[in-house]
Amino acid sequence: MSLVANHPEKNIIRVQLKQNLVLKDMRESEMAALEPYLTVVNYQKGDILLHQGVHEMEQYFILDGILKRVVTNQQAKEMILRFGAEGDIETSYAAWRLKTPTPYSIVCVTKARVAKMPLQQWVAFMESHTQVKTAFEYEVMHLMSEIMAHTITLHLLDAPGRVHRFLRKHEELFERIPKKELASYLNLSPETLSRLKNQGKI
Repeated sequence: MSLVANHPEKNIIRVQLKQNLVLKDMRESEMAALEPYLTVVNYQKGDILLHQGVHEMEQYFILDGILKRVVTNQQAKEMILRFGAEGDIETSYAAWRLKTPTPYSIVCVTKARVAKMPLQQWVAFMESHTQVKTAFEYEVMHLMSEIMAHTITLHLLDAPGRVHRFLRKHEELFERIPKKELASYLNLSPETLSRLKNQGKI
């Protein structure tokens, strides 16, 4: 865990931050103002960044690796809501605004590196940087819309249809996500996913 300025790979990290879909249009002065709040952390596969049901929240900018948003019921049955990779964000901004506990966990699918900061500080930063706030809130709405569309897809499309939709939307992640995780996200068995692939249907 290290601040960006003290990190041995700070130059690479600054480039990665500039490629983030929420931060990419920020001016250098704005990035310089944000940087002191960001902590860079390396995580291992399976590490939990955010636990479902907590009030302590952070804002995450993904630098490397893949994260998933997961909701778990009382019987410990999991549902994966989305995956996020380099250049993407993870957040529980809506819960923070509504003053409710986090409705999901954020977990590492692979080894990952993120830049993170307390959500309260991120919100305070956005209040004085309106363009950043607009880009961020648009992305939050986009993510919620994507999750809604995915949930509907699970009910309306057959197995090949669900896989084709994922390929159309996230082809770059298809080979990078472990097949067990991807099958779970698509509400398929790993065997079905493997069979569809072997039969050349995807």
